[in-house]
This record gives sequence, C-alpha cells and structure tokens, in this order.
Amino acid sequence: MRVENCRYVYVYNKTRETFLAFRVKVADTLLGRMIGLLGKRSLEPKGGVWIVPGNSVHTVGMLFKIDVIFIDKTFKVVGVRELLRPFSLTAPILRSESIIELPPYAIFKSGTKIGDQLEIERYPAEGHDGSEPRRAVLAEGAR
Repeated sequence: MRVENCRYVYVYNKTRETFLAFRVKVADTLLGRMIGLLGKRSLEPKGGVWIVPGNSVHTVGMLFKIDVIFIDKTFKVVGVRELLRPFSLTAPILRSESIIELPPYAIFKSGTKIGDQLEIERYPAEGHDGSEPRRAVLAEGAR
C-alpha cells in the first residue's frame, strides 16, 4: 500500500466528530518507516506520523511517549495504545493495514475508540483552489 503524491495529511474521527491531528507526515517508504520518529525530542501538538503499511510499532531509541492508532484498509480503528513508553514494542494487530503515531493524550482528548471511522485527507496541492478536498488514495496491490 502506498500513498501517492502525499507528504502530509490530516486525520479526522468521523464517529466522534473531532480532529486527531492536522499535520501528519506520511511514512510510506522503507526508509521513512524505519526512521519514523527516531531522533525527535517530541511530536508537535496536533502532529504525527502515518506509517503505511504497518501492524506493529517499536519505540526503541525514542525519548518520549506516544499514542498509537492501528487502522484497517477502510480507515476503521482496529487497535489503540495510549502512552506507549520509550523502548517498547507492540504486538502485531493482524487486521491493521497502517498505523498513526500521535502525541501523548491525543487518543484520550479525541475520545477515539476501537470501531471508530477515521477520515484521512491530504492537503490541497499548491495551485489547487481548495473547492474540493483531496483524499489520500491508497494504491492497489500493496503488500
């Protein structure tokens, strides 16, 4: 699964009618997924990283706690981990197609739960008039 022409997206919880993050970096390459949040001292508020594909995460080498949301191919929440500590490892969630790493307490603040439906959209390209949102489109045949 690869997100085409998309560097940052925002994540909206349609079920709870609340935003989870406004500036989520897409990590859809091998290098991008390996680097993730390594070397960062924190996540900016309302920021995050979307790891595509993925079904587990580690925080080895990280210096701060994160919230993690596991989503399936339809962007339905299939798992959550709040306040994942540095040097931790999550068990794989087999239904997960991708993962969103967020600042601590983002899950609590948004009320996000397993079963919620998320909407993930990219920001309009430069020169786009913004009259319609551009959805993050996942390429077929991934995995």
